[in-house]
Amino acid sequence: MSLASLIANLSNFFRTKQHPQQLESPYNHDPQTSPTFLQHGEGQNTSVSNTRAAETHVQTMEEEEEIRPPYYRCMLAGGLGGTTGDMLMHSIDTVKTRQQGDPHIPPKYTSLSSTYSKIFRQEGIRRGLYSGVTPAFLGSFPGTVIFFGVYEYSKRNLIDAGLHHSLAYLSGGFIADLAASIVYVPSEVLKTRLQLQGRYNNPFFKSGYNYRSTLDATRTIIRQEGLSALFYGYKATIWRDLPFSALQFAFYEQEQKWAKNWVGSRDIGLGLEIATATTAGGMAGVITCPLDVVKTRIQTQLNPHQEAPAAIPTKSSELSAYRSLTAEPVRASHLKRFISTSSPSTTVPKQGSVQLDTSSVVTGLKIIYKTEGIAGCFRGVGPRFLWTSVQSGTMLVLYQILLRQMEAYQSSTREGRSIA
Repeated sequence: MSLASLIANLSNFFRTKQHPQQLESPYNHDPQTSPTFLQHGEGQNTSVSNTRAAETHVQTMEEEEEIRPPYYRCMLAGGLGGTTGDMLMHSIDTVKTRQQGDPHIPPKYTSLSSTYSKIFRQEGIRRGLYSGVTPAFLGSFPGTVIFFGVYEYSKRNLIDAGLHHSLAYLSGGFIADLAASIVYVPSEVLKTRLQLQGRYNNPFFKSGYNYRSTLDATRTIIRQEGLSALFYGYKATIWRDLPFSALQFAFYEQEQKWAKNWVGSRDIGLGLEIATATTAGGMAGVITCPLDVVKTRIQTQLNPHQEAPAAIPTKSSELSAYRSLTAEPVRASHLKRFISTSSPSTTVPKQGSVQLDTSSVVTGLKIIYKTEGIAGCFRGVGPRFLWTSVQSGTMLVLYQILLRQMEAYQSSTREGRSIA
């Protein structure tokens, strides 16, 4: 007797033991002779069948919803998906960094398209549009691995504790981005400085930075400015990115649930995967656009309290003291450049915009609203919607595809072992 025949016989044996009356009933072979059909007619039997089918469908959907992939799968799939999205959009990130950190008057870089083409023509791809890609990669992968691990852990525990699913998704995204920021903010500081610099001894753009490599940039910053310099812009990053991540995953999880209920399966197809991922990121980007605007304005404005240079003394004693002071190199920590240290700000300040003269996000929002109205708070909302849609779509679609591939691979491996 073959192995398959043995398994089939054992399966029939146990079903007979568990449901003897069901197997011995004469109505099991002919549903039209069952008591239900005889008493209530064909219409009633059809209604009962539809009810049972609906109950089975609901039960199946609930069981599928409870399927929770192992944490390592979520972290690996999220890391690969998030890194791919960041690498895909890195050149756009370089363009926005040059626009925000341009010290020239009048600005050398203006619109998105002209800046992109100018950097490409003058500096190329590797040392131009993709300058700073090494620290971006080194921060993106571990950052997204931490994010998805913390997100899944927080979300599952909050749901198990009885919190409403939507609030669990919102809180999970908030907590996860806070945990990941410890990794990605230092890498973003290195990345933005190298993006501003471009190539070493760049003849086309004078940014004030000139590092030989990522390692040289790290050593120089720590030696001249201290370890805390790697966390410049941390507060502004938290103000914008935490609400964005929380809203993004709250929207995404809810849209995924609607799509699965509509299709009736966990596999909703590539079209709906792209639609749910891009709209979730796009909507979160639009809602958090005012935070993006005020963050950009705070980090790129000139310091209004910068003191004028002191007059040169005339007496010999004073002159020697003056020379001794001016001969000492100025520490880089005194020359902080407030540029973006997180995902791209797609807002370029309007010419003639009022100086915020504050580092407070709340105060900055109030000033912009009073002076420029609601339109000022949502300046650049179109490019921001586009960027967040593409980046989120790439990350979340790859996340779901990789999760299914890993699940299918494990199932095939398990079946191969059982047959062997």
